[in-house]
Amino acid sequence: MSEAGYQSPISPGRSFYEDSIAERPRYPRLDGSRQADVLVIGGGFTGLSAAAHLAQGGARVVLLEAARLGDGASGRNGGQFGTGQRLWPEELEPRIGLPRSRALFDLAEDAKRHLLGFMARHDIDANLGTGQLSVVHRKRFAADYQAHAEHMARHYDYPHLSWHEPADMAQRLGSDSYHGGLRDAATFHLNPMKLLVGTARVADAAGAVLHEQTPVTRLEPVAGGIRAHTPFGIVTAARALVATNGHGGSLEPRAGAHIMPIRSYIAATSPLAEPERVIPGGEAVDDSRFVVRYFRKSADNRLLFGGREAYMSGDGDIAGPLRRLIAGLYPHLSDVGITHAWGGTVGITMTRMPYVDTPHPGLTVIGGFSGHGVMLANFFGRLYAEFAAGAPDRLAPLRALDIPAFPGGPQLRSPLLFLAMTWFSLRDRL
Repeated sequence: MSEAGYQSPISPGRSFYEDSIAERPRYPRLDGSRQADVLVIGGGFTGLSAAAHLAQGGARVVLLEAARLGDGASGRNGGQFGTGQRLWPEELEPRIGLPRSRALFDLAEDAKRHLLGFMARHDIDANLGTGQLSVVHRKRFAADYQAHAEHMARHYDYPHLSWHEPADMAQRLGSDSYHGGLRDAATFHLNPMKLLVGTARVADAAGAVLHEQTPVTRLEPVAGGIRAHTPFGIVTAARALVATNGHGGSLEPRAGAHIMPIRSYIAATSPLAEPERVIPGGEAVDDSRFVVRYFRKSADNRLLFGGREAYMSGDGDIAGPLRRLIAGLYPHLSDVGITHAWGGTVGITMTRMPYVDTPHPGLTVIGGFSGHGVMLANFFGRLYAEFAAGAPDRLAPLRALDIPAFPGGPQLRSPLLFLAMTWFSLRDRL
């Protein structure tokens, strides 16, 4: 099949991020069989970071990506770092205790420092912006948000969260739709496609062999390693990392039972005529809904707005529902042009905490970032590379988490999740 005739198995549609770069570099399809020290399956943040760090350490690395690098969620997401894990420490502490919760938070702070340092060392310009506003859509949640800032300062040595009353938050948002919220002064947001392209460049320069348009159809444990079958050849390696997140399907059944794919959607407006009326401080925003609404301005002053999820097949109209959400927050943008509207597949877990597992000797699975992967996925790729090179396993706290499988098996779990998420979506309106 020629490149011109290739159709991505993800069929994602074109995003603003893709149009924000001149052209994505292309990497060849696998042609024949290869041997490697480490095979990486999946060319998102986790896989590319792992490949880059492994190759920099001298390992022979082959990376296989079913689509184009950047077609998955790593190149199409909201671009927000966040702070800590996906769950607040107050949610984790009753389950695992304060010391383990603190260790996971510190790991996430290491992830933040790692990503900033990686971008600086390798001259990756990803339109980095500073700050995040986490806003309250129901007044009854305000006390919890205020208590969270105090808890983080007292027990996690994180003094960067500040509570802002509704009037002040309305000025920071340019909208009076929320009942106050938190400002995080020590977190960031960026263009994820630019980060991904830059990370692929680092991996390629270090000697990792990157193959696009090469789906893995079967994994086979063999004596001394793992064998990956593709339509274009076989790759055999002593170790393998499955970093496909929401796109793993049945490739590794145990991971497939624990990581559920859902669709999330974003719209990009035309450049705003009065950008100072929308988030004048330039922060990213997320709100307190279960089906979270998240938005920020791009480097060229577009509003990038996400806030709709789908748990069954079929994307339907993307732009229309997102335009209505934008107009609800910013009535003066009710007629703003929508230049891009796209979806991406996110991998979630039952607990919304990452899934790290070793289902077979030499085979590791990392995924299930549940919308919190921009920062964590890149770092976990580095930690996997350290572990594969024989360093202490810094992923051990994640391996130790109790991540239950989704109920119902492959045939029932999507309908069951749809019913559950419909209930939570309804609860957001109450």
